[in-house]
Amino acid sequence: MKTTKLKKQVVLKGGTILDPINETLKKGDVLIENGRMKSIGKVTPSKSADVIDCSGLIVTHGFCDIHVHFREPGREDKETLDSGSMAALAGGFTRVCVMPNTDPPLDSPESIRYTIDRGEECPIHIHPIGAITKSQDGKELTEMGAMLSEGAVAFSDDGLPVTDTGMMRNALEYATMFDVPIINHAEDLCLKKDGVMHEGKISTQLGLPASPGITESNMVHRDLELTELTGARLHVPHVSSAKSTDYIRQMKKSNNKITAEVTPHHLFFTDDDLITYNTDLKVAPPIRTQADQKALIKGVKDGTFDCIATDHAPHTIEEKEGTFDLAPFGMIGLESCFGAVNRALVKENKLNIIRLIQMLAVNPRRIMGFETDLFTNGNPAELTIFDPNKKWTFKKSDIYSRSHNSPFIGEALIGRIRATIVKGHITALV
Repeated sequence: MKTTKLKKQVVLKGGTILDPINETLKKGDVLIENGRMKSIGKVTPSKSADVIDCSGLIVTHGFCDIHVHFREPGREDKETLDSGSMAALAGGFTRVCVMPNTDPPLDSPESIRYTIDRGEECPIHIHPIGAITKSQDGKELTEMGAMLSEGAVAFSDDGLPVTDTGMMRNALEYATMFDVPIINHAEDLCLKKDGVMHEGKISTQLGLPASPGITESNMVHRDLELTELTGARLHVPHVSSAKSTDYIRQMKKSNNKITAEVTPHHLFFTDDDLITYNTDLKVAPPIRTQADQKALIKGVKDGTFDCIATDHAPHTIEEKEGTFDLAPFGMIGLESCFGAVNRALVKENKLNIIRLIQMLAVNPRRIMGFETDLFTNGNPAELTIFDPNKKWTFKKSDIYSRSHNSPFIGEALIGRIRATIVKGHITALV
């Protein structure tokens, strides 16, 4: 992977331009001047222009992931904002939102300011999500207003659910003052107990402690009801079960303040894949059944899910090499994301490629209140260039994260990122 500064004038020549706002797909060129969008269509390059051949490739908006864990501060052995940025660039992401379960958590205006300042040094745009409760212990609300003024974009105790219903109600009511999303990791811990995977035929076969699908859907249902009560904005992360999907679908019919995301790994794998005891497939919420996976894919196609988010969660080799019951929950997912969802949704389930890019680029930005129409003249260039048909096998050498806990290693993917443009630089995968 090679990153270079954009020349004064850059022409992306002969590609197919996918505009997810206007829902068009047509051949053309893109002119970038001084790092900003200049024109789209037929471009005649000047003699000094840097012309990049995009024949056979699609040029579109830079992807945005609103759910990543970059571990800084506190666990820089797993990931840093710098290494996470490189993983993002390799996956076509120009902008991410980092979750607050760092050590210490992002639960104060000072910690938000630290992340904002560090993010400005990084090659992508990084936005911090603040904690809902102080120390993420579920007992006292954080200073949301002060954290927002320092740059927080949403609030979550992700990694831990807000189990106290009264506390969740208070958080939602408080957030209505600012019109920002509350994001709750939906797991009923009383049902989950020591469960490490989905409860079903496979968990019985493997002899592993497990928890049922209602561990998630119980809390999703509670949060949806609280959103109805408070009028707040709720974003439901990493939905994994059919029942949760149904609840969200029904509530969205009458409530436009609800959004939801689904992950590449829940769309790609099922609990059958855990038969090898691969700890990289140990995630929270767990990988579920084929029936759940089909329900998630249906939810993508009918608009129940607004966006795709990776829940990129790095862990050390030492941690993941433990036994399945002791290994931590989580997998990385930025570098493999596009190839996985393009295969699972577009190639295997006939999703329109424009709809996929909307879920990767437009809708995540809309949820967080970012600029969505990236092709507007004068906007800083934030672009992703990819080959939609490239068949490839994901390898350890394709990982730029500091950690390597990916179950996609060895998997056949379709669609590959070729270059990412952001902050006046182009990063090409070579």
